[in-house]
Amino acid sequence: MAYQSLKGFRDILPEESPRWRRLEETIRSLMRRGGYGEVRLPIVEATELFARGVGEGTDIVGKEMYSFLDRSDPPESITLRPELTAGAARAFVQHSMMQVQPVTKWFYIGPMFRYEHPQAGRYRQFHQFGLELYGSPHPEADAEVIVMGMELLHELGIENFRLRLNSIGTPEERIGYRAALLAYLHAHVGELSEDSVRRMDTNPLRVLDSKREEDIRATANAPHIMDALGDESRGHFERVQQLLAAAGVGYTLDHRLVRGLDYYTRTAFEFQGLDLGAQDALGGGGRYDGLIEQIGGRATPAIGFSFGMERLLIAMENAGKSAGPEPETDIYVVGLDDDSRRWAFTQTMELRRQGFAADCDVLRRSLKAQMREANRRGARLAVIVGGSELEARHAQVKDLAEGVQHGIAFDDLGGELRHMLERASSPQQGTADPAAPGPISAS
Repeated sequence: MAYQSLKGFRDILPEESPRWRRLEETIRSLMRRGGYGEVRLPIVEATELFARGVGEGTDIVGKEMYSFLDRSDPPESITLRPELTAGAARAFVQHSMMQVQPVTKWFYIGPMFRYEHPQAGRYRQFHQFGLELYGSPHPEADAEVIVMGMELLHELGIENFRLRLNSIGTPEERIGYRAALLAYLHAHVGELSEDSVRRMDTNPLRVLDSKREEDIRATANAPHIMDALGDESRGHFERVQQLLAAAGVGYTLDHRLVRGLDYYTRTAFEFQGLDLGAQDALGGGGRYDGLIEQIGGRATPAIGFSFGMERLLIAMENAGKSAGPEPETDIYVVGLDDDSRRWAFTQTMELRRQGFAADCDVLRRSLKAQMREANRRGARLAVIVGGSELEARHAQVKDLAEGVQHGIAFDDLGGELRHMLERASSPQQGTADPAAPGPISAS
């Protein structure tokens, strides 16, 4: 039986890895400049953490989590993390970060797990980048986090997107709004999709965020949450908008934008890709001032966001900004007989210790086959040694891009190879014939 990966899970092969590395390197560079430290959290957490933090009425907790009993006695329910805000909040409380510093700024990159229908940019194991800012209740924190998301998209070369912005108020303000919205939805229940009817009594705000055409039509005249906001929430939101305008950030006010998790309060936002089709959310987030207290910590204001890495990669590709294949090898060392193959092996190990990306043949192939392999691997230089070269202690070094070959003494080899690579203006383009190594001993 030939095993296959499970539905919704996928392999990321070496050919794809340069795209992921470029994305991760851009994220880490931006986070360093913004003062965000990387936190690496467990992949499994107590199921109760997500039930309390994310909300039992959410789709994530109700339908999508991978939960199972562990081997403890009595067994405890644990869950593969479906998101990381709750886990980061747990770590913030567990390690007493409020006593360490007044403002804590974290970011994370890693896999998440949700049981849902796989489609473009959405898998059952998917990857997220996110950041969290703890400690500030002020609009300046909201604006900083939103600007960080905007800057990431710009640095990745993604420009075809829209920033949607809303305020969903405090939990107290949402009580009255929820009742008004629920009354409206019950009056239009026959026009709603099956999913929205199911959500209606457990999480009615999510009906506003539905992408189904019938739901959009049915809720066109639904009450606006902005009308339920008090003076403080309204003033907070206005200040956020002022700060974004001062930073040159454009946005669209969208009263339909809500977040699907129970812990959100006040500011909510989403970066919407305009060329991604139905699954168009690049990332989003909002303020969640009640979460830390809800999971057992001291009341702490917080705001954050997360981006889907797979979605970002699709958007980069659509924008023509995907990283191309990287050269695998700087130097390929070619041996022509038993003694020179032994030398090629030991020299390859030494070159690696010196910091070069070096490789050699392990199949005892011919000179021509080894040169073709060097070209396939994207090597810039080939070091070629046979019996005569061993005796003379001189290697033939060929620049595979320029087709130029030089003899270099063994004692000078490391320094000369480094010098040749530093002079190279670009990786090997495949213009030279790798099967034509020039004069070389086959003895």
